[in-house]
Amino acid sequence: MGLPVILGILVFLLVWLMVNYNGLVKVRQMVQESWSGIDTELKRRYDLIPNLMELVKGYAAHEEKVFARLTEARAMAVASEGDTKSQAKDERALVLGVRQLLAVAESYPELKASEHFLDLQNELANTEDRIQAARRFFNANVRDLNTQVESFPTNVIASIFGFEKEDFFEVEKAVIRQVVDISFP
Repeated sequence: MGLPVILGILVFLLVWLMVNYNGLVKVRQMVQESWSGIDTELKRRYDLIPNLMELVKGYAAHEEKVFARLTEARAMAVASEGDTKSQAKDERALVLGVRQLLAVAESYPELKASEHFLDLQNELANTEDRIQAARRFFNANVRDLNTQVESFPTNVIASIFGFEKEDFFEVEKAVIRQVVDISFP
């Protein structure tokens, strides 16, 4: 083999390495960007919950355990800075707390009929839809990254440069799927 052939092979390998490395970087950046979208929507939810709690408290002051658990769950979810699994665990606790709060609200027909309550509930439902959309986008990017990290030959480059699989962000279905029924008998 001549020198031009060896140089050609080395240039080809170098270009191949760069293209695959840059592809991994791009997908990792997409994962990070899509996580940012989830984080934005979760913060939006965190901001809505205290308003909803205050409104329900006005009608159901004796439900202190529900309010305390939800406040604690919200605080843990807001403070969560771990990986997607720990964030999902904190989000599950928050979802349960919101469900309990809405169950309390069901006991108060005048609260369910309150325009402010319905507005907050609609806003929370819209936020839940946005969280689900952001979660699907994030999980699609995680799937793409994990596929590249595990597939040959990019798995060789991934292992050399420290690219690792990411966890999917999996939580229960949206807290609210429908607005409270305020029909009167």
